[in-house]
Amino acid sequence: MMASYRFRPKLLQTLATLMLLPLLGQLGLWQWHKADAKRALQHRVDAVAHAPLKRIGPAQVSADSLRGHRVLLRGHFEADRQILLDNQIHGEQAGYRVLTPLRIAGGDVRVLVDRGWVPLGRSRDAPPTAEPPGNIVEVSGTLWEPARPRFFAPTPASAADKVWESVDLARFAAQVPYPLERFVVRLDAGAPGCYACDLPRPDEKVAMHLGYAVQWFGMAGVLLVFYLYAGIQREGSDGNGT
Repeated sequence: MMASYRFRPKLLQTLATLMLLPLLGQLGLWQWHKADAKRALQHRVDAVAHAPLKRIGPAQVSADSLRGHRVLLRGHFEADRQILLDNQIHGEQAGYRVLTPLRIAGGDVRVLVDRGWVPLGRSRDAPPTAEPPGNIVEVSGTLWEPARPRFFAPTPASAADKVWESVDLARFAAQVPYPLERFVVRLDAGAPGCYACDLPRPDEKVAMHLGYAVQWFGMAGVLLVFYLYAGIQREGSDGNGT
């Protein structure tokens, strides 16, 4: 006579599956959405790279009027207010990003310019000087609007301190005696005063995120199959195979 089976999972198995299955699914979706977000960001970066240049003049402008454009600036760098953004990695090497105010020709407005990455040097007690060009320069770059830190982060007591943990434009503007644009311009590679200005492509880790997503979804699938298999019992069995 053919054996009869029925689905009767144990309570503990059911509870564990109900807790873990949604969690694994959400982790998979999280990685999938991260991949989508990085692809979308890369599309925006590519669009800006081919957009026409828009000149920033001596009058202050809003970042809204510049989004989607590369920008052109003419003026001179001011090394006395230059800051170094700490904990920056380039090619698996620690260092800083150099941010230098540039005074727009014909006015008092300054723009904080990201001049690229420099290596750490021998010691954190002696950060690199990264002197900018001393003459009038014309440089091009892309707009960057750093988010203001939402949580406590160690920041310098004054703009005279050279090493910063994060970019806080509002705080920097409050410490300098001139009008400051509320955005940063990241120099194009090869621009005057630029160090290592190349940035990683936003989409370079898309495959990694998709791989993680597949792993999480796969684990969810294995868990579901195991739950269904373990819950099938022969008719008359006590749940322990007897």
